[in-house]
Amino acid sequence: MGQALGCIQVEQSTVTITETFGKFDDVLQPGCHCLPWCFGKQAAGILSLRVQQLDVKCETKTKDNVFVNVVASIQYRALSEKAQDAFYKLSNTRAQIQSYVFDVIRASVPKLELDAVFEQKNDIARAVEEELEKAMSHYGLRVAANEKAEAEKILQIKRAEGDAESKYLAGLGIARQRQAIVDGLRDSVLAFSVNVPGTTSKDVMDMVLVTQYFDTMKEIGASSKSNSVFIPHGPGAVRDVASQIRDGLLQAGQSN
Repeated sequence: MGQALGCIQVEQSTVTITETFGKFDDVLQPGCHCLPWCFGKQAAGILSLRVQQLDVKCETKTKDNVFVNVVASIQYRALSEKAQDAFYKLSNTRAQIQSYVFDVIRASVPKLELDAVFEQKNDIARAVEEELEKAMSHYGLRVAANEKAEAEKILQIKRAEGDAESKYLAGLGIARQRQAIVDGLRDSVLAFSVNVPGTTSKDVMDMVLVTQYFDTMKEIGASSKSNSVFIPHGPGAVRDVASQIRDGLLQAGQSN
C-alpha cells in the first residue's frame, strides 16, 4: 500500500538504493521515504550494513611437503558512505573475497615449513587483511581477517603422531635388547655346562653376574663424571641380585 502511494520504509542497519528511469539516484537511510514512482523513481535494491562473516578454507602444501587446511575467518561490511560502489561494483561479494584469500594463502604458506606456519599465523592473517582491505576498499567494503586454529590442530596432531611413533619404536628397541640379553645368557649357560662337567645353571649364572658386577664397577671407577650408585653395595649383595635376575630370566625363558 505504501509503495502504491509512493512511500517506502527502510529498515535499520540497511540502506536502499534508488534509481530514476534506471539510473542511480540516491541512497536512502533507515526511515520512511517518499518515492514517487510516477516520476520514474524506484527502489533498485537493499544493501545490508551489518557485519557479515565468511570462513574461507584453503588447502595448500607447506615447504616441507605437508598438506594443511588453513581456515581464514573474514568479517566484512558495506560502508554507508560508499553504498553505491558496494551495490553496483560487486556482483558476488563472498566469491570475490574468497578468491583474494586463496591468492594470499597459496602465495605465503608454500614458502614456510609447518612449524613456521603455526608460528607466523598472525602474519599470514595480517597479509590477508591488508590485501583484502586494499582491494575491497574500492568497492565500499571494510574487511578484517583472522586465522582460525586449524593449523594449530594439525601441528598438534603431527607432533602427537611423531611422539607416539617414537615411543613405539623405543619400546620395540628395549624389548629386542632384553630378548637379546636373555638369549645370550642362555647360550652362555649351555656352553659352559657342556665344557665344564658338574656345573649347574645356577653356578654359571652366579659367575656371569659376578663378572658383570666387577666389569660395571670398573667402568664406574674409570669415569670421573659418573653419578651411579648401587644399593645395596658389595659383592655379598650380588647373591640376592643374582637370585632375582635368575628367577626373572627363567620366567622369561619359560614364556618363550
